[in-house]
Amino acid sequence: MIEEQGGEDTDFIDPNDILAEVPDDGDIPMEEEDDGEEQKDELGSHETSENLVSGFHGHAGKSVFVVSCHPTQPLAVSGGEDDLGYIWDITDGETIVRLTGHSDSVTSATFSSDGEMAATGGMDGKVRVWRRHGKEDYKHWEFLTELQGPDEVTWLRWHPKGTVLLAGSNDSTVWLWQLPSGTTMQVLSGHTGAVQCGEFTPDGKRIITACADGFLILWDPRSPTPIFRLGPRDARFDLGAITSLGVNSSSTLAVVGGESGGIRIVSLSKGVVVGALAGHTEDESVEAIGFIELPGGAAVVSAGTDGQAHIWDLNTMRKRATLEHEDAITAVLSHAAPRSHLVTTASADRTLKTWDARTGKLLSDHKGHRGAVLGASIGLEGSVIVSAGDEGDCYVFTIETDGDQ
Repeated sequence: MIEEQGGEDTDFIDPNDILAEVPDDGDIPMEEEDDGEEQKDELGSHETSENLVSGFHGHAGKSVFVVSCHPTQPLAVSGGEDDLGYIWDITDGETIVRLTGHSDSVTSATFSSDGEMAATGGMDGKVRVWRRHGKEDYKHWEFLTELQGPDEVTWLRWHPKGTVLLAGSNDSTVWLWQLPSGTTMQVLSGHTGAVQCGEFTPDGKRIITACADGFLILWDPRSPTPIFRLGPRDARFDLGAITSLGVNSSSTLAVVGGESGGIRIVSLSKGVVVGALAGHTEDESVEAIGFIELPGGAAVVSAGTDGQAHIWDLNTMRKRATLEHEDAITAVLSHAAPRSHLVTTASADRTLKTWDARTGKLLSDHKGHRGAVLGASIGLEGSVIVSAGDEGDCYVFTIETDGDQ
């Protein structure tokens, strides 16, 4: 049994803790959609599943790297190789607004936890933020600000309870901004390689980041000094480059996956490795980690380029089930109650699959993509999955579980 951290009730961040001001670039107007740039795809030319209900084709055949659903509304934000982001309606694929201003691929795109803002991050090092305009509906958005600092944005995360935005960079730094002001709150400089993974802990009190040089760091967002740092010099932790991480709902454990195929479980209260999981093919990287809540307690799903996802019981450190694709698995989605027993995997084999995590049973295939599925998100209170494809399309699938709810 893994020992969990005792709870402490401390405030997360004082909004007045400002490191530096971000220059005001002025109020840049939004660019409206250009219907002529949208491409419609004929789905009859390849296999599609019956639960495919809509699609979005605004990225004009360029790879879509990321897609994220709005927390409450039927909207998604996507980013792609065309240097653009889009906010679009997942019910009919209508473009709500083009998110412009990047000069290189948009690799990160996500809504804030309250759904009032959206951020895009690109290989050009820019982070651009939009906010909802007016209170009537969610179809009017305006440009808010551009945040600069990173060399190349590797990922973005919003704080789970506030309007604070976190970004990882290819230049080994981590950036923290307060919105809507756009002020820089911290620049965290403890890594030696590209910061490939990062998360706020679910309680919002800590930040955990990991880099290509194999270091894992836990931070207090109010301080530039790490709480602890694990790295390859500790033989128990050595994973090569760290490629994925997840944090449990009680913010006490992190599970970390590496390019070597290894997985480590880390106590966030003690800063030590408390377990290791071995199931993936050696030297096939672990690309995604997801925590799930099952009747017997917490479990974790690890997915890799070997085309396998393993469900692990964290109480016994034993494997519960193995889920298989025909090619690398690129994403793992953990569903919330009342579907918390479900997990969905996305793959380079052009499919997504939804499984019953209690048994490992395949419940439904989601087919429609003609290229690798590069990203996915759960929307509309868990009733749909939205996917992003290398061929340039996004699709919306309903969740079918054959009555197994």
